[in-house]
Amino acid sequence: MPLALAIAAGIGVPVLGYFLGIFTGAPYLPTGADRVERMLELAEVGPGTKLVDLGSGDGRIVRAAAKRGAEAVGYEINPILVLLSWQRARNEGVGARARFVRGDFRKADLSHFDVVAIYGVSSLMRSLEPRLEQELKPGARVVSNVFAFPHWQGRAEGGIHLYIKRQSATGVTRTRSSPTALYGQLGENSVGKRK
Repeated sequence: MPLALAIAAGIGVPVLGYFLGIFTGAPYLPTGADRVERMLELAEVGPGTKLVDLGSGDGRIVRAAAKRGAEAVGYEINPILVLLSWQRARNEGVGARARFVRGDFRKADLSHFDVVAIYGVSSLMRSLEPRLEQELKPGARVVSNVFAFPHWQGRAEGGIHLYIKRQSATGVTRTRSSPTALYGQLGENSVGKRK
């Protein structure tokens, strides 16, 4: 009986998290491990990087970033997934660098992060775009799984989109009137290297 209970708990928590997502309006769609690693590589996540995952689900991006030495924060509205994320981070030994916040990322200050990770649907990407333009510092990277921002130019690789906030030649960050100029495209021969 204890084995059956352990199996049920291991499967039950993610399944319960998924179904709770139906009621909170945020579905739980986990990203595969290889894809998580590629997202972090493209965004150059490493020691000293400050990463935030908007809608962190079970915390896999946050935990992977913490394993690379980053300070990582995940925002998630599903309390079951926040608890699961926290427990897994503790079990994997990255609890000191991985933090999970139960709450709406729309209310969070994102200005001090170097990297923003997101797996959001098209309508979310459209509404988040102007906020990130205004709030993120020059040089910040935004890495998106599957869905692209509608007005930004970036690099797409196998459904992963990378954007880098640029600064204008005058040293002043450009305004909303030129959204595509804010995020530059990486050169074809510069995978993982910012210009």
